[in-house]
Amino acid sequence: MSGPRAARLIVLRHAKSARPEGVPDHERPLAGRGRRDAPAAGRLLHETGCVPDLVICSTARRTRESWDLVAAQLSASPEVVFEQRVYGASAATLVGVVRDVPERHRTVLLIGHQPGVQDLVLSLAGDGDAEAFGRARVKFPTSAVAVLELPGPWAHLAPGTAEFTDFAVPRGVRVTPR
Repeated sequence: MSGPRAARLIVLRHAKSARPEGVPDHERPLAGRGRRDAPAAGRLLHETGCVPDLVICSTARRTRESWDLVAAQLSASPEVVFEQRVYGASAATLVGVVRDVPERHRTVLLIGHQPGVQDLVLSLAGDGDAEAFGRARVKFPTSAVAVLELPGPWAHLAPGTAEFTDFAVPRGVRVTPR
């Protein structure tokens, strides 16, 4: 293969959050199930070789807690950016965030919220695993992980330009590598 390898975008919906009375949405913590599922998502990333070199994470407490639990399962310490624009973002806003990624980063993990993360994944996918795409279209639950391969620079990211390669919903059980 000539030239730089394709970029990989991993999109993770935060793990299941609690809804404590009187707590603002931005400050909602993870629920017990979320604390179990987030490490499973981290193990999945580690065991499938989808380890990011950059993490873009919403500033919401539930996304930050999800990242901490995912990170503990990885064999690397990627650069992490807590980005306010990701909180409650639309797919269009998320595309803008990803377009700003410096080209030195080849595998990026974006941790965000519904419906933006699902809309982003579905809008970017132009080709790839039809079965995985169908599952992501029907439901994008908490802790869901979608993987997209991008053919060009981050700055050229556009709807329909990515290859949808994988979709998984890890739960608090040990995952096996592919």
